[in-house]
Amino acid sequence: MRPSVPFVAVFSLGFVLHAQDDRGLTALHQIKVEAFDNSKVMDHLQALADRYGPRLTASAEWEEAAQWAMQTMRSWGLSNVHEERWGPFGRSWSLESCNLDMVSPRYSHLVAYPMAWSSSSNGVETGELLYAPMPVDRDYEKFKAGWNKYKSQWHGKLKGKIVLVGNAQKWTPSTQAVFRRYTAEDLAGIANAPAPVVQRRITIDKVKFPENDEEANNYFLSLPNALRYELSDRSRALLADIGAFFKNEGVIAVLKDDQRAHDGLVFGEAAGSYKANDVMAAPTFVVTEEQYSRMQRLVEKKEPVTVRLELRAKYSDRDVEPANIIAEIPGQKTPDEVVMVGAHFDSWHMATGATDNGAGSAVMMEVMRILKTLHLSLDRTVRIGLWSGEEQGHFGSREYVKQHFADMKTGEVRAEYAKLDAYLNLDNGSGKIRGVYLEGNDTVRPLFEKWLAPFRDMGVTAFSLKRTFGTDHQSFDDVGIPGFQFIQDPLDYGSITHHSDMDTYSHAVQEDLMQASAVIATLVYDIAGRDEMVPRKIIVQNGKLPSP
Repeated sequence: MRPSVPFVAVFSLGFVLHAQDDRGLTALHQIKVEAFDNSKVMDHLQALADRYGPRLTASAEWEEAAQWAMQTMRSWGLSNVHEERWGPFGRSWSLESCNLDMVSPRYSHLVAYPMAWSSSSNGVETGELLYAPMPVDRDYEKFKAGWNKYKSQWHGKLKGKIVLVGNAQKWTPSTQAVFRRYTAEDLAGIANAPAPVVQRRITIDKVKFPENDEEANNYFLSLPNALRYELSDRSRALLADIGAFFKNEGVIAVLKDDQRAHDGLVFGEAAGSYKANDVMAAPTFVVTEEQYSRMQRLVEKKEPVTVRLELRAKYSDRDVEPANIIAEIPGQKTPDEVVMVGAHFDSWHMATGATDNGAGSAVMMEVMRILKTLHLSLDRTVRIGLWSGEEQGHFGSREYVKQHFADMKTGEVRAEYAKLDAYLNLDNGSGKIRGVYLEGNDTVRPLFEKWLAPFRDMGVTAFSLKRTFGTDHQSFDDVGIPGFQFIQDPLDYGSITHHSDMDTYSHAVQEDLMQASAVIATLVYDIAGRDEMVPRKIIVQNGKLPSP
């Protein structure tokens, strides 16, 4: 008997949906096989970390690593592989050699490392230590007042000295595990909805951070996006003033204590300004807490302490333009619509930038390799962005978003804005993916829960409405584009490797990065083939974003 038209329609629809599900399941299996059995993610990371090493923004090392990344992606058959310049940023800076020794009252080789954008020493220099601890305060206005008082107090008294500016306190043993994975209880806590927070419509002079770290974090998230970036800009200006003061006072060098003692040498990143028009900071070193506190105690007891040092760095006399790295796999049905993945390619200079963020860059490159190798049918174009300038304030991704999608400050929206579906970012070390920060976007929870259901047996269970900051997904989320950062196992990222001299390949966990590659490749496949685009939080009206 010939079936009725409604029955034919229902039967046909069921067949189409079944076929779509089958294609998705087949693709999922193919992705897992390629990501696990044929993984190349550690090869990518080994090249980035071991061969090219640190990738400070605008440095020669960054440029060399970028050429390798582009050549590698071209060899896979990716399209439109290119650099996009932005800036000007600041000076290029590369470390050539350094040495620091205490020579009296007893010899001791000091475990130390120079901070970025330190000027070179005048060859080998020897000087006596002077203890002049800088003020410390979370509140900007209080710190600035203390700093101005400090300058008046020490003006004219630092010439020819090596200055100890930190105040090492008595060490308290940590009760926290050095290496940690999230428990089910931890993930449940992360997935709990955050407490409602009223957005603060205040000016920068009214910002007052609480003393408690968790409260300060929540307070920071309650601030408007534009104000958060203004705070960062103001802090950089103050850092430039600090660096210039010591240089103009004629110090031989500045020594700071390690703020995260005993687990690796951690530094405060930049010595001063990276801008060519600003005074370059004096040679500035971070010294391990054990050795720094010894010297501090000796000086406080009026024991003369002498230190010998040499620092050689290569830097430009003008501001240069860094680049972002872009590559694509063209879509087959709607190639003008784009799904993006990304990670910051730059690092600090103290180690090899393996977990921050060579791991994220290696995973995102592996995602592109997997999708291209499998020749999966992708409706939308898939694009990778490997950013520079993240460590200085998300500069690379912010400029990319401004040039292609929307200007957060003016509210102007570009034509490409409506064509970017979603952005996925990876930048929390080497830990495997345990879920997604949804950035307050309630509408995407059921989508991610469905897409990532096949990975529940790999620990992907947490979907949090909480906002997280400090990664490049913010540049996209700031203008209303769905931008997401993944929840990752902490491992030893916060306790040891983050911004330290131990951020090396040895701390990368292979199986975790393989899992992350499979998870993200599957997500990209699902998003790129979805009929509708990912829902957005912000509605554009009359070609402009709402006022920040």
